[in-house]
Amino acid sequence: MVDGGADREPAGGMPGPEGDEKRPPSVDELLDRSDPAFTGVMSCVFGIHEHETRTYLSLLERPGSTVEELADALERDRSNVNRSLSTLLETGLASRERRLLEPGGYVYQYTATPLPEAKEMLHGALDAWVETVHEEIDGFGVEE
Repeated sequence: MVDGGADREPAGGMPGPEGDEKRPPSVDELLDRSDPAFTGVMSCVFGIHEHETRTYLSLLERPGSTVEELADALERDRSNVNRSLSTLLETGLASRERRLLEPGGYVYQYTATPLPEAKEMLHGALDAWVETVHEEIDGFGVEE
């Protein structure tokens, strides 16, 4: 999935809908950069926001973290971190396991998809998108 960003605010310091978070860079914005950052590419290809990319990178350094532990590490509210983790779970960039607590109950522990696997996912998504673009180009103007 490559997010063209047509329905979002421009990146490069521009706030997202909530006014305090940058949205993923568009393909055009990445192409305009001579050396796009890995985090920008990741955000664009997976259609995730900067804070979700930061959550992923933090999770890489802290496998098995709880929402509370990540919130402390990222200095963000737990509800925001929880939303970021939900997005990462949906995109396959994280997994979670339920750990039972001694006094009863449970807590979820989250682990980032290993970086080599995430890179493969990026390559696969980008390759699929490029193939789709080539098909659109080749099919343009062809009568059916």
